[in-house]
Amino acid sequence: MTQTTSMYHSSASPSPDNAYIRPARRGKHKIFIGMAPGVGKTYKMLEEAHQLKAEGIDVVIGILETHGRKETAEKANGLETIKRKAIFYQNVTLQEFDTDAVLERSPSLVLVDELAHTNVPGSAREKRYQDVEVILQAGIDVYSTVNIQHLESLNDLVARITGVVVRERIPDRLLDEADAVVVIDVTPETLEERLREGKIYRLDKIEQSLENFFQRRNLIALRELALREVADTVEDDGNSELKGQTCNIHERVLVCISTYPNSVQLLRRGARIASYMNAPLHAVFIADPDRFLSKEESLHIETCEKLCKEFGGQFVKVNSHSVATEIARIASDLHITQIVIGESQQSGWKRFFKRSFTQRLMELIRHQNIDLHIIATEK
Repeated sequence: MTQTTSMYHSSASPSPDNAYIRPARRGKHKIFIGMAPGVGKTYKMLEEAHQLKAEGIDVVIGILETHGRKETAEKANGLETIKRKAIFYQNVTLQEFDTDAVLERSPSLVLVDELAHTNVPGSAREKRYQDVEVILQAGIDVYSTVNIQHLESLNDLVARITGVVVRERIPDRLLDEADAVVVIDVTPETLEERLREGKIYRLDKIEQSLENFFQRRNLIALRELALREVADTVEDDGNSELKGQTCNIHERVLVCISTYPNSVQLLRRGARIASYMNAPLHAVFIADPDRFLSKEESLHIETCEKLCKEFGGQFVKVNSHSVATEIARIASDLHITQIVIGESQQSGWKRFFKRSFTQRLMELIRHQNIDLHIIATEK
């Protein structure tokens, strides 16, 4: 499974006039991300590189870490590789990615494996992702790979899930700033099968890996993290591109609280809906700025806020003369997909002469792809 956006537009037989033209300022960055080693990130990156080379794009391998994987090494055949830079450290000569050589070669696209790698002390930059940023700044495009556990904000969570503290990390902004993010997804069962066949690590490391990092429960959790992270990135990109519209991938529930006592019942129902959908819960109370709440009403709103927080939700309190308009605005800002309200407490004759609150809210959210739940509560 992949989620991808093409960075190139090239004809099958490009001429010098219509071949790839480098951006004037900054290169484009495409990141291949997965839940763990062995899912096929590097292989997929090489596969796309061959396709681009066939279309006339000037592609080189900047750094490739095969880890002894035969299929990956064979896939690199036919692609030009930049020679690594030798760095002498603690009486040992080590090989590192040569950023200067890439800049001097100046290809259209360079492949950089293992984005979170820490460079040998004495290198020009501490981290490989910093080398990538230098290359991008020079107007050269980059394809790179990384695993989800290397994301800085997920470090503590990954440690709790796997019991492993990941030392090599990249800042979250790299995913936010990337021009394309591709999730390379396989099932935990497939990954375990690849591991047992010796396609990921040496045979002497297989059992140890299965008992530790590659436990089934770890893989399931890491897979969900990878898919969610990319979904969030795609959703944010979609919302920035669609002016005045929303592209909501995750469910989010908003419960509309009032001074009526049945709001507590409404909040519990909204929390159940959020739980069923595995969705964040929000509650909102719109106060009339021209009306003071009684002591009883104030205590009721405080009770609702406390209950909302007990459910793990976020409580919002806003002053406005137009309840429906404010709810629609908040729903848009929070990318809400489900709104929960109680049935109207207006008497029949008032609803006959004046449009109900429900009708006004429906009109305001009609184009936001939001579902409206009207809950029958005790009078």
